[in-house]
Amino acid sequence: MWPELPIVQAPMAGGPSTPELAAAVSDAGGLGFLAAGYKTAEAMRADITATRRLTSRPFGMNVFMPSPDEIDPAAVAAYRDRLAPEAERLGVSPGTPSARDDGYDAKIADLLDDPPPYVSFTFGCPGQDVIKAFQRRGAVVIVTVTTADEARRASAADALCLQGSEAGGHRGSFTNTSGDPVPLRTLLQNVRAVTEQPLIAAGGLATASDIAGILDLGAVAAQLGTAFVRCPESGANPVHKAALADPRFTSTAMTRAFSGRPARGLVNRFLTEHSAHAPAAYPDVHYVTSPLRKASVAQGDPDGVNLWAGESFRKATETPAARLVASLTPR
Repeated sequence: MWPELPIVQAPMAGGPSTPELAAAVSDAGGLGFLAAGYKTAEAMRADITATRRLTSRPFGMNVFMPSPDEIDPAAVAAYRDRLAPEAERLGVSPGTPSARDDGYDAKIADLLDDPPPYVSFTFGCPGQDVIKAFQRRGAVVIVTVTTADEARRASAADALCLQGSEAGGHRGSFTNTSGDPVPLRTLLQNVRAVTEQPLIAAGGLATASDIAGILDLGAVAAQLGTAFVRCPESGANPVHKAALADPRFTSTAMTRAFSGRPARGLVNRFLTEHSAHAPAAYPDVHYVTSPLRKASVAQGDPDGVNLWAGESFRKATETPAARLVASLTPR
């Protein structure tokens, strides 16, 4: 079921996960992952096709589950008004909320027609009918969980990806208000107590020693995202890559400011000024801030864009992905 090496490259929506990155990781013996989030089903399929051209090794595709949360339109509108001065400074207008399902049905239909070897889900667990349909097609199904209760609800999956509080990017919880994040090693113990499913551990892992420690605690593999963001094969924007090495960014924090869902990123001006005011409204807030974030990147301004990063971000380097996988492999 698992790749040669116990290293999974995290699916990172919004740019970092490219066919080149996934193929390089898989060719090196790890498991590369693509990300369908924020893409159309057609763009998702194009990434799969491109990756198959680049590697004959197994790789995966990650899908966002539709948001089940109730949204307060008035709170979203108030936050949009709050961001108007930011938008004016950048020469854009705040965005308008749009579809909330990320094209889920179209993506599932496309993937079931011709799935990659691994399919994973974030922000929830699909129904058993969907999981079994992928399993019948020969795909390994992985569900991201952040609590023991979520692990119980994902019992039909082939494996679970445990996302600890140290992880960068969005918290993959089943709901937008699921309590305080749990550190990875505690989460691993909590989930192992309720399931015998294979567990992939994610959150703040950046070295071979980190990975060896997680394997010793019972994980079958380690998933790393931030460690791969600065790789030349990564599609992360230059502002993001540079910020991970910029000494003026010294810490990370959880915030809803950019998307309306908790996510860990480098502490910059936007995060500091707006975190307390952002409603729990994903993906509505994502749509509202999207034009501002794009403009900030275009203008080279790291203080106006989400700089997703795990707690070990300072260890991310520009090392090519294959060499990075080799250096991360426990001896």
